Amino acid sequence: MTMTEAASIPDSGVLEKTALETYVPPAKPSLVGLSRAELSERLGEVGVPEKQRKMRAQQLWHWMYVRGAQTFADMTNVSKDMRAELEKHFTVDRPEVVTEQISNDGTRKWLLRLPGDGVGRAHEVECVYIPETDRGTLCVSSQVGCTLNCSFCHTGTQRLVRNLTAGEIVGQIMVARDRLNDWIDRETPNGNRLVTNIVMMGMGEPLYNFDAVRDALLIVSDNEGIGISRRRITLSTSGVVPNIARTGDEIGVMLAISLHAVRDELRNELVPLNRKYPIKELLDACRAYPGSSNSRRITFEYVMLKGVNDSLDDARLLVKLLKGIPAKINLIPFNPWPGSKYECSDWEQIEKFSEYVFNAGYSSPVRTPRGRDILAACGQLKSETEKLSARERQALRAMAMTD
Repeated sequence: MTMTEAASIPDSGVLEKTALETYVPPAKPSLVGLSRAELSERLGEVGVPEKQRKMRAQQLWHWMYVRGAQTFADMTNVSKDMRAELEKHFTVDRPEVVTEQISNDGTRKWLLRLPGDGVGRAHEVECVYIPETDRGTLCVSSQVGCTLNCSFCHTGTQRLVRNLTAGEIVGQIMVARDRLNDWIDRETPNGNRLVTNIVMMGMGEPLYNFDAVRDALLIVSDNEGIGISRRRITLSTSGVVPNIARTGDEIGVMLAISLHAVRDELRNELVPLNRKYPIKELLDACRAYPGSSNSRRITFEYVMLKGVNDSLDDARLLVKLLKGIPAKINLIPFNPWPGSKYECSDWEQIEKFSEYVFNAGYSSPVRTPRGRDILAACGQLKSETEKLSARERQALRAMAMTD
């Protein structure tokens, strides 16, 4: 076993796993995930005159991020010669849907194969769409696997393969719009979009892939593109303290903290990263988070584990710790997964905990578990098809193509 392989194995004694691979771009890279300036650079590389680049880049931007074009042939106001030249060098590929599962509650989970990245087997991530009466939330992944080893999280048992690129992050949102036919105007309770909210709460720790996450979310929130407001984008971190301030300064989205414990001894076990950035250091960073206010509260996520972190003493200390931080607390009933040693708190205890926090002046909604039957709920994501045979995987791809 190599040192890299050893560092990637989930172990409570290891704070951060080492990535096994780095991204290798395909011969014809996708333009998805590029900024306007980067699009202009790529056009220059294929001979587009400088005076035309800004206009051509804006055309590509509009076709990709407003119209959802899946080929250059769709871009009807781009000249035939230009489309042919682009086709020689680039694609507008996004991840491929390998499987789609639909929960009894309407939640959809997609297993996505990333666009060809050079050598070796293709990589896969999961992405989840949660429809509600007043919104449609898309849970997006930032890594293949996860850097961390949170003991209650299924994704944390998976190796860290590599970081996603900005294009692979943006591509997940584009896939969701493709599958939901969400590029066209429509009348819904949410206005004219089905995907209205983005949460960076899928596979991976976003702040250990900061640059790609930042670049992707700036594209997603651009008013002339995908156009999802920064107030409707939430980035969740387990507590990578040095990058919390950068998130506020450079991205400006809503912040969520995976807290889950109010004592360092317990959080060291549940979220081993706490040994590097303990609770006080984490909460100090939250108090200083740029732009936080009563209208832009920080969300603290707190998974309810029976007999572990769900006592009223825990609730009292939680309230005390958060004093002075504009905050709301999301209480998350633990979502079981195969092999987990934890159980979900009893409903009566969850209600008592929530009532205490609410009476102390904090919003404390209990998150309704969604997609549990397809392992799409919080903490359940993992690329299970790694275990399938080549024949089974081929059959699943064929099923997806006929949807």
